[in-house]
Amino acid sequence: MPYDEKLAARVRESLAHVKKVEEKFMFRGVCFMLNGKMCVCVGADELMCRIGPDKFDEALERNGTRAMVRGGKAMKGFVFVSPEGYRTKKDYQYFIDLSLEFNKFSEPAKPKKRKKEKNRE
Repeated sequence: MPYDEKLAARVRESLAHVKKVEEKFMFRGVCFMLNGKMCVCVGADELMCRIGPDKFDEALERNGTRAMVRGGKAMKGFVFVSPEGYRTKKDYQYFIDLSLEFNKFSEPAKPKKRKKEKNRE
């Protein structure tokens, strides 16, 4: 999985003070999970930040950001941030803080439902 390992180390360091952070490999990169939910992901050279719908439009006004699009629709609450958008320490911290703030107050992930096994006779 090609992802920016230096950027992942930077995110890891930024989240070191947060309890219960998990790392999962998904979306062609590494995702940092809080409460079982995606918070920040690192891809080739981009951050994908889960910031919630309330800060979505504000975040898109910043340089180097674009909406996450799935099925032709923008997923309000998720943004991609290119290196241009996190070049300075202040810009980088803006997106980390938005992600942490949203994920701190989001509900924990619901446990996955087990599939019922059918009796075979």
